[in-house]
Amino acid sequence: MKRFRSILSFVILLIAVSSCVTSKEVSYLQNLKHNQTIPLSGNFEALISPYDQLRITVIGVGDEKELAEPFNPFGNTQDIVRQNAIGYLVDVNGDIQFPTLGKLHVKGMTRIQLQDLITQKLIEGGYMNEPMVDVRFMNFRVFVLGTADGGKVLNIENERCTFLEALAMAGGLNQFTKRDKIAVMREENGKIVTHFLDPRSTDVFYDEFFLLQQNDIIVTQSFRRAYTQNALNTSMNIVSAVAALISSTAMLYMIITGKE
Repeated sequence: MKRFRSILSFVILLIAVSSCVTSKEVSYLQNLKHNQTIPLSGNFEALISPYDQLRITVIGVGDEKELAEPFNPFGNTQDIVRQNAIGYLVDVNGDIQFPTLGKLHVKGMTRIQLQDLITQKLIEGGYMNEPMVDVRFMNFRVFVLGTADGGKVLNIENERCTFLEALAMAGGLNQFTKRDKIAVMREENGKIVTHFLDPRSTDVFYDEFFLLQQNDIIVTQSFRRAYTQNALNTSMNIVSAVAALISSTAMLYMIITGKE
């Protein structure tokens, strides 16, 4: 029995050693310096893509309030709740069907550019003199796979999200996540483009995928030892249960036979 316990203790020690992770493997932004300045694209704006869902609201000022109603999904610019429930779906060709104005090609535009386009068409068409147009993304989401609970969908309200912000919103990275194998996948021109970003270095700020687009997918991978540890933990639970059974059986035998 003593020999068995010695072996068990040795196995537990091996598990502890195998699960050790150094700070160099997991610490964020290790080369960050005091008062360091890192330039970012301050003019970043998401681009409209096929299958995006847009909320477009046209508002008239003063005498033009009624003139704006035909250009809103429900004919009422005040019905914000219903407008939030449905929007303009960008089709596979990058177009939307807008009331009265007809088909508009919006793929590749920013929401500000689309606002300007609709405003221009309303004025040039003689529909309104001073329209106020507001365009918002309804589906600005980022997907994170490989988290502790399998995956997360992050709904971004302000239409701007960085790689590090997404990791924080997803609950951060555990000690077994490979920092140099965090992929950001993005659809561009009908193809999936992948960049590997490493949050341990400030070089991550200079990657063009650091500022995320809607529907980007972040995929993480774990070290092999994470799976090894899970297997060992399962084995240890079985070994502990067997040891407890053997110990109980031996004690019962000694009680029955009167032996020590």
